Order: sequence, then C-alpha cells, then structure tokens
Amino acid sequence: MDSVKNDGRVGATHLSLYLALFQVWNQTDFEEPISINRPEVLEMAKISRSTYHRCMNDLNELGYVKYIPSYHPILGSIVYMADFQDSSGRPQNKID
Repeated sequence: MDSVKNDGRVGATHLSLYLALFQVWNQTDFEEPISINRPEVLEMAKISRSTYHRCMNDLNELGYVKYIPSYHPILGSIVYMADFQDSSGRPQNKID
C-alpha cells in the first residue's frame, strides 16, 4: 500500500482489481505466475469488464503486475505479481 499511496495514477478501481489478484495469488500459496479466471476476478473486484481491461492494462504499464492476456476462451490469462520487498524487508522496484 505504501507503493500506491503516493502514486496519483492509481485509483480505487485499480486497488480493487489488485486486491482481487492478490487474493487469487494468496489462494495459490503465492506461486507465480497465477492463471486467472476473469469472471471470478470481476466478481471479487466488483468491477465491469471494461474497467477490468483498463485497470489491468494500467497496472501492467505501471509495473504493479506483469499481465499476459489469453485470447483463448478456456485458458486463463497469466499474471505475475510485483515483489515490493526483498528478504530483508527493503523495498524493491516494480516489475520492469
């Protein structure tokens, strides 16, 4: 949260989507990458499909996630979550 509190480009819908992605990541015991089911993420984040696409692209461009979309109707998209701290707890860079 410290990373986004001073980032004026990130709004409430971005946070909602990120927290939904974080929940999916948590459910997989923080394995990477995660494969996401868009309808499930939409429901968890409480956002529309168009908002999902806009916010996911923004989070990807801003380095908070690495998003690899799937255009296959059954296969989920792939998401890598940014690691914001190293093993000593020091902040790290977002995904390049």
